[in-house]
Amino acid sequence: MNTKRWIALVIAAAVLVISLLVNSVFSMFQSDFASSFDELMAVEASQFEENIIQDGSANSRIAVLKVDGAIQDTGQASPLFGAAGYNHQLFMEQLEQVKADDTVKAVMLTVNSPGGGVVESAEIYDEITEIQEETGKPFYVSMGAMAASGGYYIAAPADKIFVHRETLTGSIGVIMQSVNYGELAERLGIDFVTIKSGPYKDIMSPTREMTEEEMALMQEMLNDSYEGFVDIIVEGRDMPEEEVRAVADGRIMNGRQAVEANLADDIGYEEDVIEGLRNDFGLENAQVIEYGLSQSWGSLFAVKVGSLFGNDLETQLLTKLMTEYSSPRMMYLYGEK
Repeated sequence: MNTKRWIALVIAAAVLVISLLVNSVFSMFQSDFASSFDELMAVEASQFEENIIQDGSANSRIAVLKVDGAIQDTGQASPLFGAAGYNHQLFMEQLEQVKADDTVKAVMLTVNSPGGGVVESAEIYDEITEIQEETGKPFYVSMGAMAASGGYYIAAPADKIFVHRETLTGSIGVIMQSVNYGELAERLGIDFVTIKSGPYKDIMSPTREMTEEEMALMQEMLNDSYEGFVDIIVEGRDMPEEEVRAVADGRIMNGRQAVEANLADDIGYEEDVIEGLRNDFGLENAQVIEYGLSQSWGSLFAVKVGSLFGNDLETQLLTKLMTEYSSPRMMYLYGEK
């Protein structure tokens, strides 16, 4: 065997060894390190710190909670690829902290949301009313640019609701949407084969038209959720049912119209809401705090990865596809899903 063949054989063996080594390391990374990293990120998402907005007595505090974005539990513990949006798990933990912390005497909830899932909105509503009933802590709401549908749902039990004049709110109701591309598929020669255990198993399938019976079934479900929405406004705003139904037809309104319809109490900004809590509940010397994510390794890593991939259109579309549910679901939502 000549020298060239020996060299080729050694190179081939080296490549084989390196390939096996890389595959082994990659497998270890996937099975062990990746799972440990996921656990770490889940822990990071549940940790938050208290930021002081206004100095005052640490024994008598006003907590500021924020709902910013669609109220939807994406099932993600931490936003790995970019800046954080609304995190349902984290927000529910913040409500639990408010309930358990005796130094928190009142809460300002800021809402800037088009709404979201029926279930998530109901979870927030239930937790707020539980805090009010068990601790007596008042909730004042400051609505931002938008607090529509589910955004209004979670605000309804508040002791007072403040809006901007240009706030978009209302949109009281339930919506459920699906895309039907059956005709397009037929034009392209695509045939869908569906095997189902019952006549309604593929209800709201995107490959065929819904039947009248199916429409009736889905409408009954939406009507139940709608009635629940009306009830929480009747109770939370202490309004006659007929007065609520008069504006609970899906319409949106600005802040002035919301005040006139008794869906909000006053025009004001966040500083006005804080001042209202101080004056109404003897909290003149209260410290004002806001909950935020701790700047730990996990959150810093998320920022780095987000900057690496950038915020180009493809990344945004991919993120949207990865984080949104594909199945139709009932929503307290204004605008497109």
